[in-house]
Amino acid sequence: MAKAQKKDIAGEISSFADNVYKKILKTDKPSMITPIRSLSNVKYHPKKGYFEMLGKTKVRTLTVGTVKTFAQSLKMMALSKELIDTDDMATKREAYYISKNWGKAGFKEQPESDTIMDDVEAMFGVNREQLKFVPEEKGGDIAGQLIVIDKDSKGNKLKIDCTKFGSGAYSIPSEVETLEFKSKAKFILAIETAGMFQRLVKYNYWEKNNCILVSMGGVPTRACRRFIRRLSDTLKVPVYAFVDGDPYGYFNIYRTLKVGSGNAAHLNEFFCVPKTSFLGVTPQDVIDYDLPTHPLKEVDIKRAKDALKNDPFVIHHKRWQAAINQMLKMGVRVEQQAFAKHGLGFVVDEYLPAKLKNTQKFLP
Repeated sequence: MAKAQKKDIAGEISSFADNVYKKILKTDKPSMITPIRSLSNVKYHPKKGYFEMLGKTKVRTLTVGTVKTFAQSLKMMALSKELIDTDDMATKREAYYISKNWGKAGFKEQPESDTIMDDVEAMFGVNREQLKFVPEEKGGDIAGQLIVIDKDSKGNKLKIDCTKFGSGAYSIPSEVETLEFKSKAKFILAIETAGMFQRLVKYNYWEKNNCILVSMGGVPTRACRRFIRRLSDTLKVPVYAFVDGDPYGYFNIYRTLKVGSGNAAHLNEFFCVPKTSFLGVTPQDVIDYDLPTHPLKEVDIKRAKDALKNDPFVIHHKRWQAAINQMLKMGVRVEQQAFAKHGLGFVVDEYLPAKLKNTQKFLP
């Protein structure tokens, strides 16, 4: 993210605002141009390993109909500049409440302010953390063979040993760019559910297999994805994803982790982990391990069919197309915890060892 960090964001905001002001004085109509944030505006680069934006944009011109959203965007920029200038920060929720002082430009609901924040982020080609807006959600949990080198409020270095948390775990902070790492781990295992993560911690999986466990807690936050990416780049070890066997796990979680998303395509270069491969749970695992399942919901079927038709990552990989079609034909989805049918220790003693012997067979 070094390229983005070199930007004088406060200066760019001031320059943009000055340009808007001058156009209004000339009775011209100022505009805001932002990239369209969707899968329809990305292409997948196998060599680069992430979704990259195409050139589609949307233009918001100041008119009677757009005056409110235009004003909200300018106020969000002004708030960001103030936070940068004072070296402060605001959570996304706090930004929403701050807008209550903006009169008619205030937001009725937080999703409105989040959307404007994302537009501003995309317009300037930076991440919202650089705009000094931080998320409310935690970044994920870490256990295993890793030492994280952080700094305290006085700038003194702190060594955090992720093997020393007992039955707990190290929580990934919202800002991970300045962290340093030391580890001799052989691989990183990124896990969808907190329950499965806790199971592996309980059974000392990281110690027996010299690895780092990461609990993504569902769709991984940007801090979590950036943390895993920095681990991957620093340690030069493989990353394996272990998620539920359903369209949500495949696309919203795994695909987002590996190549990014359409919504954040302007940042995918930094927030995805291209070297990730898919350990499981696969449709074939359901058959091979005789796992209990649940019927696919209508939303699952729609998500799967949409991926086959519109997802550049799936369209590129025939093996993923085959796996999705197999799932649709079977008509079922499966959870990570389904392995408990064979005993609580089955994942540790049987499933993961068998899988890790054949990593070349993992889905891309």
